[in-house]
Amino acid sequence: MSNVLGKSLARLLAPRRVAHAHCDIPCGIYDPHAAQLAANTVATMVQKIQGLAPDDHNNLIRMVKVKEDHAEIVKREVVIIWGDYFKPEHLDKYPDLHDQTWKILKLASRNKQNIDAQAAQELQAAVDQFANVFWESKGQPAPAR
Repeated sequence: MSNVLGKSLARLLAPRRVAHAHCDIPCGIYDPHAAQLAANTVATMVQKIQGLAPDDHNNLIRMVKVKEDHAEIVKREVVIIWGDYFKPEHLDKYPDLHDQTWKILKLASRNKQNIDAQAAQELQAAVDQFANVFWESKGQPAPAR
């Protein structure tokens, strides 16, 4: 009897599905550094790709993969801060926040699709500007990194 009870209890307590989220509790722990680091990685990969020998296919494939993965990290991290941290009252002080976020997402996609040093630099600058708005909204200086 206890074996049946144990199996029933195990079925009830077993997770039904895995949930992925930054946080569903208002923890207040947000930091744009991961997005900045990812944008820097995108720019570094573009620079390295452009310096590869034409027949260095293995490294090209690996670097493109890293570039695309980090462009996606930029998107994910920016969306988390934009959607979870920023509130309607922030828009009064930062009315361009939605457009700024949209621009970052488009630049990240452009960097996934191309090997373009100018686009990578634009992504870095846009993410840095977003980070500055974030820290300013918290009334804190951006941490030295």
